[in-house]
Amino acid sequence: MTAPVTKVLWSNKVAKKLNRIPAHIRINFFVWVTSVELSGIYEVRRSLGLHDEPLKGERKGQRSVRLNRAYRAIYIERSDGTVEFLEVIEVNKHEY
Repeated sequence: MTAPVTKVLWSNKVAKKLNRIPAHIRINFFVWVTSVELSGIYEVRRSLGLHDEPLKGERKGQRSVRLNRAYRAIYIERSDGTVEFLEVIEVNKHEY
């Protein structure tokens, strides 16, 4: 087995959030992580279904990947090529 193309990291904060989200969302997260580690971030971004996109405003420099319609994983790319997840958020259009 060869070494991963891209190393993917996340903090304890992200790990705790992953434990609180539905199992099918967690599976989507780990499928994405495995794909990035095996194929590289640039190859995985080509998959349109994940909606990997750069963020704007206060989150400029960060990217988002859709885990489903309600959950997004926010990450950054480090200069050494490592991908670091910052947080997994629930998107709710009806926040008041």
